[in-house]
Amino acid sequence: QSKGKKPLFVQLVLDNIWSLYEAVMKRDKEKIEKIVTSLGLKIGARESRHADPKVHLNAICSQWLPISDAVLSMVCNKLPSPIDITAERVEKLMCVGARTFDSLPPETQELKSAFLKCSSEETAPVIVFVSKMFAVDAKALPHNKPR
Repeated sequence: QSKGKKPLFVQLVLDNIWSLYEAVMKRDKEKIEKIVTSLGLKIGARESRHADPKVHLNAICSQWLPISDAVLSMVCNKLPSPIDITAERVEKLMCVGARTFDSLPPETQELKSAFLKCSSEETAPVIVFVSKMFAVDAKALPHNKPR
């Protein structure tokens, strides 16, 4: 970078996205056509003639870089397999707040073994875990509060 060279990620990824964005926002039809043909995309006439350039940009990006495929492949590649979960982790997931696993009803405790097996048999119980994340300011976290 000291010699004016761009990082590889900028050269290969970001420059392409920025040039597409700039061409669409400035309505450079020749450059847009060149980009669309080089990527092998089929953009409808309705999207390309729309008054809002964001519609045209969305039509190109949804075919070139579909977010649903990217998110699904990331989940498949990066998230650990549920079969590899430990018994301690299952207990933590099943307990809410200060409750301990031993204080749960016996029927709920029996689900632990089904949770660990991840069986797809007809007789196996269906277990769904729903998680919701909240954005919290770093200053609000307990370890960042002054004592």
